[in-house]
Amino acid sequence: MTAQQLWDRFQAECPAARACGYEAWAFGGDADTLAGLVVTGRKTATASVYALYELENEPLPAIGAHSVVLNARGEAVCIIQTTRVRVMPFDEVSPAHAYKEGEGDRSLAYWRAVHKAFFNDCLSTAGMAFDERMNIVCEEFVCVYKA
Repeated sequence: MTAQQLWDRFQAECPAARACGYEAWAFGGDADTLAGLVVTGRKTATASVYALYELENEPLPAIGAHSVVLNARGEAVCIIQTTRVRVMPFDEVSPAHAYKEGEGDRSLAYWRAVHKAFFNDCLSTAGMAFDERMNIVCEEFVCVYKA
């Protein structure tokens, strides 16, 4: 199913969504696994590098915004709605946020190891270097509709 098809179904069942728009995207890393964690309710947060928003001149996620989450094949899996956005240094991300991301054993140590490697890859592609004091965008969301 495409993002537009899922959005159309969501709007038909939730008329209030007709006034909203959406973005469609896949999680970085293992898109299928992470989308699956959202669908099961285990993953209710994500994190990204603030500097990449600046580099691409993109706005930060907005509270109340909807996103269609895609799998690795670009198929729509679910729709999420952003409930909280915070910007903080990588080394200040809390154990609670790591837990909400739902990955691995849900510990802060696991989160830091996996995200440090992932952010390092993303930043090196953009010609930038990772630093534990660099700002991270911590986003929380709820899954509001499943394919």
